Amino acid sequence: MNVHYLYSLLAVIILGLIAYAGAEGAGLTWLFGLVIPYVALLIFIVGFANRVWGWAKSPVPFRIPTTAGQQKSLDWIKSSSIDNPSNTPGVIMRMALEIFLFRSLFRNSRVEINGDRLSYKWVIWLWLFAILFHYSFLVVVIRHMRFFLEPIPFVFLMIDKVDSIFQVGSPLVYQSGVVLFAAATVLLLRRVFIPKVNYISRAADYFPLFLIIGIAFTGIVMRYFAKVDVVGVKELAMGLVTFRPGIPDASIGGIFYAHLFLVSILLAYIPFSKLMHMGGIFMSPTRNLANNSRAKRHVNPWNYPVKVHTYEEYEDDFRDKMIEAGLPVEKE
Repeated sequence: MNVHYLYSLLAVIILGLIAYAGAEGAGLTWLFGLVIPYVALLIFIVGFANRVWGWAKSPVPFRIPTTAGQQKSLDWIKSSSIDNPSNTPGVIMRMALEIFLFRSLFRNSRVEINGDRLSYKWVIWLWLFAILFHYSFLVVVIRHMRFFLEPIPFVFLMIDKVDSIFQVGSPLVYQSGVVLFAAATVLLLRRVFIPKVNYISRAADYFPLFLIIGIAFTGIVMRYFAKVDVVGVKELAMGLVTFRPGIPDASIGGIFYAHLFLVSILLAYIPFSKLMHMGGIFMSPTRNLANNSRAKRHVNPWNYPVKVHTYEEYEDDFRDKMIEAGLPVEKE
């Protein structure tokens, strides 16, 4: 059995406990509230830019887009302008559908062998939970911008209000936080309990999921159970973003510093993980290139002169043996 998820789970628990104990017991609030967030942000910016720059300068001499439709060729053959774009507008539409709707994941299918027949089954639940996960994460990030901005933009206030529209009673229940926690848990359970996915999963696949679940869990605990001083959190956040850092006089609580520490770890971890697909999707030649190989010849710019042995030379060398073997030749 693949137990890599246990290592990742243990690592996240230890990280959370370190931050909680460090802030509550050792009084290291300055470390977990000021130093580590700045260091994590610096690692994220430098690492993210370095990865994107590396992809940007990687040469792509040929058109290698992945295709799922008919390429444009003769006028009387209907082509797929989105799944197999031949021009820039088609590429833009394909990229937009991929970025905002995960279109390739929506087309996901499962292959099964039933007796002597090969069958395909459309599987939509992975796409559904991926959409829920990513958009709830986006809403959570946008909602948290109220801690870093003053005054708070109207659009952020509207998103906050819509996110809690189904609330009855107090405190407000944000749907995005609950959905994020549930969707991340489902994606984690998929890796644990589906044998084929579990077989190819490693600790690096589980770690960010456990981090996000830990962040969502500590956030839910702070909001509904272990209440924290929101004014103190706002003061700390505004100090960070205005580069006038300082620990507020009011005690915020160790659970907040555990939450912030996990967020910092996730932020610093992104440039070195598969989570870099958030930037890589824009740089992927399998997505951002038009498939116009039938309309335009693409020549490798690094081709160098190579000594070749033409068929005429080959036949001159072996004509007698070819005739003896009964093989056809162009010249007798």
